[in-house]
Amino acid sequence: VLIDKNNYHQFPPLIYQVASAGLAPSNISFPFRQIFRKRKDFYFRMAEARAVFPDKKILQTSIGKIDYDYLVFAAGATTNFFGNKNVEEWAIPMRHLDEAMGLRNVLLSNLERALTCATEEERQELLNVVIVGGGATGVEIAGAISEMKRYVIPYDYPDMDASHMHIYLLEAGDKLLAGMSQQSSDKALSFLRGMGVDVQFGKMVTDYKDFRVVIKDGTYIPTRTFLWVSGIRATAVPGIEGDRLGRGFRIKVDEYNRVPDLEGIFSIGDQCLMTADEGYHNGHPQLAQVAIQQARNLARNLRKLNDGNGQLLPFHYHDLGSMATIGRNKAVADIGNVHSQGFMAWLLWLVVHLRSILGVKNKLSVMISWAWQYFSYAGSIRNIVYATKPKIIRERIKREASTHLGT
Repeated sequence: VLIDKNNYHQFPPLIYQVASAGLAPSNISFPFRQIFRKRKDFYFRMAEARAVFPDKKILQTSIGKIDYDYLVFAAGATTNFFGNKNVEEWAIPMRHLDEAMGLRNVLLSNLERALTCATEEERQELLNVVIVGGGATGVEIAGAISEMKRYVIPYDYPDMDASHMHIYLLEAGDKLLAGMSQQSSDKALSFLRGMGVDVQFGKMVTDYKDFRVVIKDGTYIPTRTFLWVSGIRATAVPGIEGDRLGRGFRIKVDEYNRVPDLEGIFSIGDQCLMTADEGYHNGHPQLAQVAIQQARNLARNLRKLNDGNGQLLPFHYHDLGSMATIGRNKAVADIGNVHSQGFMAWLLWLVVHLRSILGVKNKLSVMISWAWQYFSYAGSIRNIVYATKPKIIRERIKREASTHLGT
């Protein structure tokens, strides 16, 4: 039984391309029921996990209670705003598909408004883009928006001076791509600055008010496009709290991904913290490849538990390398002791990500889209679409929420 608040699986490494109007949402999202349509022993329920009661082996969800024999938490992580309520209210995060679509709408609608606004001050607020966080997501979205500025605006908005658009990438530390080599970090910085991105280090954002990003040193940047990709925290699970949580609110697990002293409960991926694996005593990096490897190992162990057959296999992470793309022909990759930058790293990035996309149709669609944009940049998905829910659905959601609160 798979429980998820959405009815689809998403491919997070390419979310930034949806945000920058490079790919359609359907290219990187896949309905669960379609993925598992040939499995007769599979059940999907669209719901939210509300709490777990380990002593009763019950999971409380938004659609009711579910009994379990084995329960696996793989809900990933969410954006960490570090308790800053203003930033949380106004910033645009980049963890999920709906957030990427929201950013796409903001970017495009701000360009439209910049053509007709009343004052120069408002126009600059609309054309300034501020990205907080110099990790892979921040670097990739900065590069993608920079390419929009160079290749899209002059053709889609011929009556706008693209030079008035400024892209700021603010990082509180002293390097980009903190999890990668210094060589890759330096090259990414060189690429971004060559593309016109204003990269600033030692800039800790403390607030956002009056359309201004406020920095700890007292300076500010006016903007109405404020992206926050500065950190993540594990998705909370009421019922697993206190000493069972570690750094980043991740669920502590042993070398078999079991939650200690909670029979039948496991956690994998970004949501868990395993310190038993040699070389990763502070936990594994919160990357997709860690989650995939843990999932495969846990699947084997669950079969052993179910059959009562054999010793469980401890998890050991095999680092396959890290990479980030900055733009056309520009990427960085660390694979073991090999560091690659530029065109070859960009080709490797394309191949790895294309292979990871589910479904032949989606692979072909993404490949054709990338090829078309490489030669023309004449994409056809720069639509501003705001989804609305019919009144009957809004009322049903309100009733369900009030019923849950009442019980």
